[in-house]
Amino acid sequence: MDERVEKSHGLILILDFGSQYSHLIARRVRDASVFCELVAHDISAEKIKALNPKGLILSGGPASVYEKDAPHLSPGVLDLEIPVLGICYGLQEITRTLGGSVVAHEKKEYGYAQLTVSSLGKEALFIDLEDDFSVWMSHGDKIDQLPEGFVDCGTTANTEHAAVANVDRKIYGLQFHPEVTHTKFGTHILSNFVHEICHCVGDWSMKNFIEEATEEIRKMVGGERVIGAVSGGVDSTVAAVLMKKAIGDQFQAVFVNNGVLRKDEDTEVQNRMRDKCGVHLTYVDASEEFLAKLAGVTEPETKRKIIGNTFIEIFEREAKASGAKFLLQGTLYPDVIESVSHKGPSATIKTHHNVGGLPERMNLKLVEPLRLLFKDEVRTLGLILGIEEDSIYRHPFPGPGLSIRILGTYFPAQTNSMAFGRSDASSVT
Repeated sequence: MDERVEKSHGLILILDFGSQYSHLIARRVRDASVFCELVAHDISAEKIKALNPKGLILSGGPASVYEKDAPHLSPGVLDLEIPVLGICYGLQEITRTLGGSVVAHEKKEYGYAQLTVSSLGKEALFIDLEDDFSVWMSHGDKIDQLPEGFVDCGTTANTEHAAVANVDRKIYGLQFHPEVTHTKFGTHILSNFVHEICHCVGDWSMKNFIEEATEEIRKMVGGERVIGAVSGGVDSTVAAVLMKKAIGDQFQAVFVNNGVLRKDEDTEVQNRMRDKCGVHLTYVDASEEFLAKLAGVTEPETKRKIIGNTFIEIFEREAKASGAKFLLQGTLYPDVIESVSHKGPSATIKTHHNVGGLPERMNLKLVEPLRLLFKDEVRTLGLILGIEEDSIYRHPFPGPGLSIRILGTYFPAQTNSMAFGRSDASSVT
């Protein structure tokens, strides 16, 4: 994790128990202008204390807390005197840990429910909200007995303990999911937790991020040169422009034409990066080299590997010639946290994802200025940096390009036909 950011902003930690919605929790917290990070559910109490977060959010999850191999909190986490919000499984884990009981629900719930808020709830999580509103349930277990010191602050027709609180210990729980749009005031509920209960300042913004990131980049690279690949995509474009703002022509962007680009992609990327954004750009037309290696290849994954390996060879040549000591990568936060989840989504990444295959013998230090950001934050950052909107919201295009969209043996003539036929796919409509 980035200690600089943690120290300069109030931190909320989200302990991930494997919910498909865990990333959404993080997005909603950041929407409230509060910095947060997703961590493993079993992070130790000592590590949490060292990070000094303003509050903890325990995510939902697919398991049952009473199962043999269910994920649990590390000892002492709920004794740190830090505000805690448990969501769905997170609430049930709080209940189990503090001496309450959780059992299988005779009426499993998936869908809308109507929440009725108590007077106590109106003083905490549900400040300035209506007395009754719709929420989204997704659970097969229920709380049978609350832990000592907890009281109900919200109920539904099917769930007696839909929202609970121990106000003295600042520990709260929701059986429903506030992070999904189906819950009417979900964003407001999470905002109340981070602002009213955790007392976060709310100073996380992309405008502030630019100032902090540029300062950090300058400290990191000093007077050394930095090289980075640009593809014309949002991530690499924003990373390159941010790097240019930080260190000017110390940064060299490299754009490799692999021969399987969209119509006019090579000239458009050069015009955007060099002429409009002022980035020091090296253009390498390696289309013939790529196409020669793809000749006769039919299997899509083989095509991906050929394109990836060939790119690495070409980029390595450019890096050596540049004399760079640092390598820029447009890694985003979802890439960083992909394997955090407990029995969550597969951590397998497609072979064309980012530039992760660059060989260690290049001996370059990584610079990843976007590694704490979600995609929509990157887009906001790009707009603030002055990148044109059409570039920020352009339609995604895979690294292997048209090669994997052509079935069977690959011929350059097909590329020209398909590229010209898809020139309208460069922007989102």
